[in-house]
Amino acid sequence: MRIDKFLKLSRIIKRRTVAKELADQGRISINGKVAKSSANVGTNDEVEIRFGNKTSTFKVLKLQDIVKKDEAQDLYEVVSEEYQRDYNSEV
Repeated sequence: MRIDKFLKLSRIIKRRTVAKELADQGRISINGKVAKSSANVGTNDEVEIRFGNKTSTFKVLKLQDIVKKDEAQDLYEVVSEEYQRDYNSEV
């Protein structure tokens, strides 16, 4: 399955076009390699996404073509979420 489609179906990113733009900017990597939007993702792959200040890493658990909203979180597992700078702790 394409990475942009997986991110949309799993509801990690709301729109497929946004996922495509992130991938084309080099902000998404699969198993440590920078991925384009057409790159295929499989089960047990680790996907890293860099959103500005935040870097999130997910492990793909399963792939489905049609997913209900309640079942979307069953497709992946959050491995880590890191912030470059924590604005919440600053006063």
